[in-house]
Amino acid sequence: MASGSDGAARSGAREPARGRSERSDGHEGARARASDLRGGAGGSAAPRRGGSERGGRPGGAGGAGGERGGRPPSSGGEAEERRGGPRLAPRTGRLPEPAIAEGVTGKELDRSVRAQLRTLSKENAEGVAQHLVMVASLLETDLEAAEAHAETAVRRAGRVPATREALGLVAYRKGEWARALAEFRTVRRLSGSSHLLPLMVDCERGLGRPARALDLAATPEASTLGLDDRVELAIVVSGVRRDLGQLDAAVAALELPQLRSGGARPWRARLFYAYAEARLALGDAVAGRDWFARAVDADHEVATDAAERLEELDGVQQTDLLGETDEPPSHGGPGRAADENP
Repeated sequence: MASGSDGAARSGAREPARGRSERSDGHEGARARASDLRGGAGGSAAPRRGGSERGGRPGGAGGAGGERGGRPPSSGGEAEERRGGPRLAPRTGRLPEPAIAEGVTGKELDRSVRAQLRTLSKENAEGVAQHLVMVASLLETDLEAAEAHAETAVRRAGRVPATREALGLVAYRKGEWARALAEFRTVRRLSGSSHLLPLMVDCERGLGRPARALDLAATPEASTLGLDDRVELAIVVSGVRRDLGQLDAAVAALELPQLRSGGARPWRARLFYAYAEARLALGDAVAGRDWFARAVDADHEVATDAAERLEELDGVQQTDLLGETDEPPSHGGPGRAADENP
C-alpha cells in the first residue's frame, strides 16, 4: 500500500484480530502501513470493459450514447428486447463516500499499487488511491472507518487487487475470517500472486479448520513465496501445530536458518517471539525466556509484548501510583499449548 503494512497486531506479538484478543504466537499478518497493500505484488487486474475502472462511457465504444458505427440506438421495446428485457430495478446513485483526511493525495501509495490503478480513469484512480491510503492509516486506530474506505475502494475498482486486499485486511483485523479469506482468494485470482498465503492459512486457523490450514500451507504455492512471506507462513504453521497439541512440530516449524541469522528484518522479533512461545509450550522455560529476551532486543518498534512476557517469567510485578500491584500473571508458564493472552 503506501510507503508509510504486512503482519497484524497481536496482543502478544501484535497478532491480527484473532491474535489480539486470544493468541500471541508472533504472526503479524496484516500490519497497517500503506506499503503493505501489495495487491499481488504489483500485478494488475483485468479491468472491466467500458466500466468505471477505465472511465468508459455508458454508451460503450461508439461514443456519446450511440452504438458502434455511430448508428442511433434503437428505440422502445426493440432495444429492451435486444438487451434481454426491461431493467428490473433503477440504477442507484453513488453511495456517500467517507471523507479523505486533509493532506492525503494518494501519492503515498507504493509504486506497485499505483501501477495497478493505471487501468482506471485518472479521476477514479486518484480517488481510489486516497481511499487506500486512508485504509492504511486507520487500520491500527479505527477499523470501522477503515472498512468504509476499503468498501468504497472496492465499489470504485473491484477488479484492482489492492482494493480487495485492503478489504481483506480489514476483515482479517476484525476477526471476520470467512470474509477475509474470500477477499484474499479474490486477490490471488486477479493477480496470480500467492503473497497472501500466510494470511489465508491463518484465516483457516481462525475458522477452526487446522487440517485445511496445514493442507493450504503445504501446497506448491508455498514454495513460490519470498523469504519474508515464508517466515510469516512458518509462524502461522507453528501456531496451528500448537492448537493441535503437536508441540514438537510447533518448535520444528520455526527452526529456520533465519532464526540464527543476523540483520534487521521486519519479522525478526515476531519469529523470536513465536519460537519463545513454542519452547514454553514444550516445557522449556529456560529457552523460552532466552528467546523472549532476544525478541525484546529485536523489537525496535515495540510490535510485540515480549518485554511484558519476559517480566512475567522473571516474576516482576508492576506497581501503580496507588501502590497496588498487578494480579499474578495468568499465562506464560511452561507447557502452555494455547496462545491465550492475558
